[in-house]
Amino acid sequence: MKSSVFPMILTSLCAAIIAVLAQILIPLPLIPITGQTLAIGLVVTILGLKHGTYAVLLYILLGAIGLPVFQGFTGGLGILFGPTGGYIIGFIPTALVIGFYLKKTRLTFPHALVANILGMLVTLAVGAVWLKYLAELSWTGALLSGVIPFLIVGVIKAILAAWVGVIVRQRLEQANILRTI
Repeated sequence: MKSSVFPMILTSLCAAIIAVLAQILIPLPLIPITGQTLAIGLVVTILGLKHGTYAVLLYILLGAIGLPVFQGFTGGLGILFGPTGGYIIGFIPTALVIGFYLKKTRLTFPHALVANILGMLVTLAVGAVWLKYLAELSWTGALLSGVIPFLIVGVIKAILAAWVGVIVRQRLEQANILRTI
């Protein structure tokens, strides 16, 4: 296998992992809790800034063209322009923040945890701003429906993404699997 093909395969596999974890769903009014944010943190922690962001972009692109990769096996531009669209679009700066932070520090659990918590806050901020304008909510309403219910679960997902991500990345590096990306 050519070395230029392997990173594309790994990136595609991670986009698929995001799609699978997106199907983990806890329904709430307006915005559900999903496994997407866990997957974003995990993928970027494992793949790093460049390929982690590529995996997120690929995931969003697949959903935008209509493939059922978003939560509840949905897809299409209607989802991106709906109440959850801000969170999905927010995955892009989230990936950049997590990846950039980890690139500038060492790959340790504490650094990965800080990166993933920052990423969670970015996702929630972009999603809440989107929700405020789309649903014509007050700032208080956007915070109460689009941020507050997700903080505790978000921290738990950040802990899991950091913990598992660091272990997986270290093992992939030991096996020389990440040498080409």
